[in-house]
Amino acid sequence: MRADRIFAYGATAGLIGDLLLGDPRRGHPVAAFGRAAGAVERVLWRDHRGWGALHTAVCAGGATAAGALLSRGVRGRPALSVALTAAATWTVVGGTSLGREARTVGAALTARDVARARERLPHLCGRDPHSLDEQQIARAVVESVAENTSDAVVGALVWGALAGVPGLLGFRAVNTLDAMVGHKSPRYRAFGWASARLDDLAGWPGARLTAALAVLAGPDRRGAARAWRDDAHRHPSPNAGPVEAAFAGALGVRLGGTLAYGGRVEHRPVLNGDGRPVDVTDIERAVRLSRRVTLLALVASAAGRLAFRRIPAARRRQGGDR
Repeated sequence: MRADRIFAYGATAGLIGDLLLGDPRRGHPVAAFGRAAGAVERVLWRDHRGWGALHTAVCAGGATAAGALLSRGVRGRPALSVALTAAATWTVVGGTSLGREARTVGAALTARDVARARERLPHLCGRDPHSLDEQQIARAVVESVAENTSDAVVGALVWGALAGVPGLLGFRAVNTLDAMVGHKSPRYRAFGWASARLDDLAGWPGARLTAALAVLAGPDRRGAARAWRDDAHRHPSPNAGPVEAAFAGALGVRLGGTLAYGGRVEHRPVLNGDGRPVDVTDIERAVRLSRRVTLLALVASAAGRLAFRRIPAARRRQGGDR
């Protein structure tokens, strides 16, 4: 069986597994990787970029190498290759858990249980929930759904299409490292620099695909395209900007503005400034848009893998005709 079909079948099965099962409540491989990365950090931590780069290389390189070894072990056995791709896809994507957590916060807001909403918000993002009112919590959820559609789903599919199981595991490792050490706290400003920059690089193609698919799948295509074009570059993150701007325009809402992370206040530019303020009903709309983007990303990634495979074959045929 060709590699493009193995990826298509395996990724589809993995996404179905995520849809039916979500993340395991115990023993999640990503959590195990996080514990291992934490152990490596305790050995290597220095307030220095070089030591942080070594930490990134050991952890992300180890995950990628593990994927390569697993792939080599099932080479020539199509059924096992599909099963391995499915297991890796289910391990690294988190679309169902993302939607579940977003809806949990939305249900709490609908019930006017702001305390419950604040309690659950940290499951989605790192913002200080106690500084947020109902509207700000809803906005945070929509922004998190947009960004994590790229980080937790589309980006992984893109790297799976490019590099198979090593790409899937490597991307999730990089993304997890960024969440652990990539923020600008005093401890990680230098040590986490390499992880943050590598995450920006790895997330670049998935973020642009996510934004493009939000334009295609959103209820307001022109608004999504306009917000992406006009506002994405104003966001401090090179990858969150296109995604959040496209979601904002697609949903007709206004994102961005003042937010707080662990006592640190940021005043971010407004995305889609002509949109209306986010309300609780927009959480469900964002989750549904995320689902549509996920399905389209699967199709696009599988088609891209097929097209990428055919390019060398076409060049070989052209060379033989000369």
